Amino acid sequence: MARRGKGKGLFGRIIRWTMLVILVFGIIGPVLTVAVYRFVPPPMTFLMVQRLFEGRGFDRRWVPLEDISPTLVRAVIAGEDARFCQHKGFDFDAIQKAMAYNQQGKKVRGGSTISQQTAKNVFLWPHRDYVRKALEAYFTVLIELIWGKERIMEVYLNSIEWGPGVYGAEAAAQRNFRVSAAKLTPTQAARLAAIVPKPLSWKAAQPGRYIKRRSGSINRNARIVSREGMASCVL
Repeated sequence: MARRGKGKGLFGRIIRWTMLVILVFGIIGPVLTVAVYRFVPPPMTFLMVQRLFEGRGFDRRWVPLEDISPTLVRAVIAGEDARFCQHKGFDFDAIQKAMAYNQQGKKVRGGSTISQQTAKNVFLWPHRDYVRKALEAYFTVLIELIWGKERIMEVYLNSIEWGPGVYGAEAAAQRNFRVSAAKLTPTQAARLAAIVPKPLSWKAAQPGRYIKRRSGSINRNARIVSREGMASCVL
């Protein structure tokens, strides 16, 4: 009986420690990290470290949202997430459209919002898998609740990859156009927004025919974003 009691006691301690680890690392840790990043610029991401090991260098110059041209904010909303100010982190209409598009056997099309992209870029590793997607959803909910739209946009524009070793709006503006992020013109902003999906392949400063067409479309849609107040939660 004593041995059986010891076995039950050991099993109980394992369960309690397991629950404690899950509580600390699965719930409390992420919440505290997101809360800190509400005020502190997030450090280097997994992708930035990976690119460094690939020999691509590192150029990131954090600037507050008010020092980034509104033309870039409107351009990325037009190009990446037109319903950014309306959704709570997930655009289910866009997800359904992406699934229908992909089922037709065409090139894979994503339905990720700017909030989801920010959660993935800042907190998670680059490669796609089911665990990462689940964590991406969790962190998306957290940043929507704790950060709000302005902070999400600020972190997004300071963290995304915009070329080999180039991260954030300020570094991208300086590298491509030799101006600060605050001085970007609508055309320059549209070109930067156009290369977000493939920043290592597409060039903003020397755009090919496709990027010229894509940036032209983004520029037109950015005017709609401005006219209809689709960036009102940020600007």
